[in-house]
Amino acid sequence: MKMKKFPILTSLFFLLLTNSPASKSFEVDVNGGIGVGVTIGGGGSGGGGSGVWIGGNNGSPTPRLNRAYVALQAWKSAITSDPLGILSSWVGPNVCSYKGVFCAQVEDETTSSAVDIVAGIDLNHANLGGTLVKELSFLTEITLFHLNSNRFSGTVPESFREMSSLQELDLSNNLFSGPFPIPTLYIPNLVYLDLRFNDFFGPIPEDLFNKKLDAIFLNNNHFEGELPQNLGNSPASVINLANNKLNGNLPSGFGLLGSTLREILLLNNQLTGCIPEGIGLFSEMEVFDVSFNSLMGHLPDTLSCLNQIQIMNFGHNRLSGVLPDLMCSLKSLVNLTVSFNFFSGLSQECSSRHFLGNLGFDFSGNCIPGKEMQRPRPECSVIPGQSLNCFRIPPIVKPLVCGTLAERTDSDVTSPLP
Repeated sequence: MKMKKFPILTSLFFLLLTNSPASKSFEVDVNGGIGVGVTIGGGGSGGGGSGVWIGGNNGSPTPRLNRAYVALQAWKSAITSDPLGILSSWVGPNVCSYKGVFCAQVEDETTSSAVDIVAGIDLNHANLGGTLVKELSFLTEITLFHLNSNRFSGTVPESFREMSSLQELDLSNNLFSGPFPIPTLYIPNLVYLDLRFNDFFGPIPEDLFNKKLDAIFLNNNHFEGELPQNLGNSPASVINLANNKLNGNLPSGFGLLGSTLREILLLNNQLTGCIPEGIGLFSEMEVFDVSFNSLMGHLPDTLSCLNQIQIMNFGHNRLSGVLPDLMCSLKSLVNLTVSFNFFSGLSQECSSRHFLGNLGFDFSGNCIPGKEMQRPRPECSVIPGQSLNCFRIPPIVKPLVCGTLAERTDSDVTSPLP
């Protein structure tokens, strides 16, 4: 699957990228476990680099840096394993010389003079073990906090809600556990939240999708329960909830607010019911993956409205019906997987694109007469979900299909749905 590129979120990235040999792209693998930001390690060993000193006081401590010193020393005492020796530099009051700690210079509002602050911590791939401490909230001017690929455990301290400048929080690929860390919902300027590859469990709070987050990564945990009904309200461009234990239906109003969502991954959960018509209202959608669930019913006509869609994966569900022409004729679509469902037919357009051979169209494991690699006939005698009553959007809100078939007469718009 393609890599998703996000815009650089803070001016700190400019400082990091122009003062270190790290990669100049900010990328996220939507299916993998990679984090983001500048790693402190060198090569493949994860060894230490050094923080960037960007200040004018030659390392002399200031009240703000003294506060950071208290926070970092308290955290150091809670780190119980440091096989790469990263913390050997965490000695003395000059915190800007600590490995993985990055400083910047800002203007003091009261004196109008330049002062130095701790603006970011990046300890990706440092292989540290331990816990987070409440004193980290002293770092009120920090904008990014990256701990991808370590061995931290426990959960997020309540005091994290006081980190008023924090924009990026990456705790992925650690050993954190417990319910969803509620303090993260109260970090006022947070834009990027990455909790994937941990041991969090329980329901996903509804408030998460009311926050101004651009990226939400909760995949590969043990979250359970139903998807919040306001899932489609989120302004995020990427939401990854894959590989959890989520159940129930996709929210019936999913997409009705016309979100700017570009990628949503719900694969490998326990979702049931229909794919709602509202999915077609995500006009910017590029990746939609609901494979390895128990979804049933026909694919909604509004999928033909996804003009930007590149990847659609419905594989390993219990879907049925005939794949419509308009969906298979989407110009941006390069990968369509409907394998191992109960589809009974292909439209002419879907069939012809399948035989082109240069597109990733997979129709295997269905009930399509005359096609190779289909289910045995007895498995197709009873189609699941035949009595399922799926929600349908009234055509006065949005045409049910796009393309040439969406050109309706006035009588079409006012006529009731069958």
